[in-house]
Amino acid sequence: MTLARVREYGLKAIVFVTASVLVAISMNNFFIPNSIFSGGFNGVAQLLSLFFKAVFGIHVEVGAIIMAVNIPLAIAGWIYAGREFTILSFLNNFFASFMQIVLPKQTLVAHEPILAGLFGGLLLGVAIGITFKLGFSTGGMDIVAMIVQKTTGKSIGFINLFINGFVVVIAGSFIGWQNAMYTIIGIYATSVAVDSIHTRHQKLTAFIVTRRADEVTKALQEDLIRGITILPSVGAYTREPNSTLMMVLSRYELTEMERLTKSVDPDAFINIVNTVNVSNNFWNEDLQSQIRRERLAAQAQITDALNLDAEADKLLNK
Repeated sequence: MTLARVREYGLKAIVFVTASVLVAISMNNFFIPNSIFSGGFNGVAQLLSLFFKAVFGIHVEVGAIIMAVNIPLAIAGWIYAGREFTILSFLNNFFASFMQIVLPKQTLVAHEPILAGLFGGLLLGVAIGITFKLGFSTGGMDIVAMIVQKTTGKSIGFINLFINGFVVVIAGSFIGWQNAMYTIIGIYATSVAVDSIHTRHQKLTAFIVTRRADEVTKALQEDLIRGITILPSVGAYTREPNSTLMMVLSRYELTEMERLTKSVDPDAFINIVNTVNVSNNFWNEDLQSQIRRERLAAQAQITDALNLDAEADKLLNK
């Protein structure tokens, strides 16, 4: 095993434990003691725990419910979302749920539910964001998101909005609308934290004005594997012809795109704009990895063929 691989696994192990502890703290020390609900399946688990206590008089740990809910999700994720992502996500969720059961439930901001919702949401968002950054998740809705994205190529914004709306309405109806407001604050803080840390899903459109369109296009497509549209253009001041390259890329690819472009054409002008939506033909990471593997396989075949030709020439020259 290479040193880089050891560092990667070590970093994943650190993030694994850190994220689990952050989830447990956000639930046990901010959300649950202050009757504030988390978003996604964690909030549904809180509602189910209250339901069992109110109807059947049975106290069921929220962490235990989360464990039970994630078992069928893990099975579906194993089939549709990829094994490594699902295994790490399920284990992370299992460990976080275990920590919720073990750690005491005591509020850290007594009589300050707004702060509880804010800090609980931020901690949960940080946990989700750092796990996404390394290729797994905290489970629950994250596995559903990956399944939907892999099978349809679409986001689960509507599903997530529906579940969070359901949690807020039920919480407001049975616990109080003031607590529902605190729940909304927590959900919003979570989404802001996730978006600030995990930028992989955010898409941008780059307009690159260059006089070396062919060289820049070749460098970008070899490394980033993105489609590029070449538009002929003319400088308004100099009246010299040039080309404008248009490409849609993920935010995490932005730095690499700028580096590659400037390495080929230091004088290139780059304009970046936010992209609201992409209808189709946007290559995800799986397709990019597949294309890279196919390119490596093709290069290996070419190398083997050249080696065979060289050996044949040696035999003929003897």
